[in-house]
Order: sequence, then structure tokens, then C-alpha cells
Amino acid sequence: MNLPNKLTLLRVLLIPFFLIFMYWKIPYHFLIALVIYTAASITDALDGNIARKNNLVTNFGKFLDPLADKILVLAALAVFVEIPEIHVGAVPLIIISAREFMVSGLRLLAANSGIVVAAGMWGKLKTAFTMVAIIASLVWLSACLDFEFGFPSAFRSAVDSVVIPVLIWISVILTVISGCIYLKGYWHLIDSDK
Repeated sequence: MNLPNKLTLLRVLLIPFFLIFMYWKIPYHFLIALVIYTAASITDALDGNIARKNNLVTNFGKFLDPLADKILVLAALAVFVEIPEIHVGAVPLIIISAREFMVSGLRLLAANSGIVVAAGMWGKLKTAFTMVAIIASLVWLSACLDFEFGFPSAFRSAVDSVVIPVLIWISVILTVISGCIYLKGYWHLIDSDK
């Protein structure tokens, strides 16, 4: 197994540990989850670049890399639904999940036609921004709940109710845009007249 695939596999293996520390109420558990999530996000930035630069692209990597990204993002958003300090609710999770199912379906149809659907610029931007938004949310949770910084209540309320939700909703908008671009580009594969 080459290095990019090992990094992708590491990202998958880090996801259960991220979830464990999000729920396990030990001291600084949000900080530990933040470190794990950040490490997993870094592997996402590294594996594809190393694979392309060194001509190490494999079918295993093409399969597991996007799957690992999806699971990592959806795991964090699912946990956020249960955390009162993250005022985003389930709607972003549902929209992002729907887009991921749609793109996976398009990739499957394309593969059956011998077409490889590469990640486009909007898809990469969506993934990068979503990971940044999730990391920012985890930093905020750690600051408020692990370290109990005494932020003024108005400031804390503004971050809880406005800043974090805006970051997540920007991710949702980028997700919808990238999904529409994929759908437009591969619509011929699902044209109902065929």
C-alpha cells in the first residue's frame, strides 16, 4: 500500500476516535477531538497531492478518498446536531448528505459508462471550507467548554447563534453549488429520455 492510500486509511481510522472524544466527557475532550479532526483534515490535503505528484493514483485511493471525506464531514455534522452550543440543527446535515448521495450515484453511473468523475474546483472548495468551518466550530467548543474562557455573554451568544451557523451555511451553499455543477455536467447519464 502506497503512502497516499495509507494517509487515506488513517483518516478513516481517525473518525471513530473523533467520535469517541466528542462524546466521552473527560477533561479537554473537545480539544482532543479537535486535534484528531485537524489531523484527519490534514491527511485529506496531503494524500491527493502526494498521489498526483508522484503518480501514485490507485483505484483504492479513488474509491476510499472521497468516501473518507464524506464520512468525516457527516460524522462531525451529525454530532453537532446534538450540541446546544452549535445552533445549526439537522437541515445542513440533510442537505449535505443528499448532495453526497447524489454525487456518489452520478459517479457510479459514470463508472458504468467508463467515465471517471474527478473532483472539480467547486467540490474541492466545498470540502476545504467545510473542514475549516468544522474545525472553527471545534475550536469554539473547546474554548467555551474545555477551557471555560469567560467570554462576555453577548459575544458568546453572537458566536453561538450567528458566526458558527453562518460558517456551516456557507458550507451548505458551496455544497449545493458543487452538486449542481456535477449534476449539470453529468445530466446526460440520467436523462429520462434514454
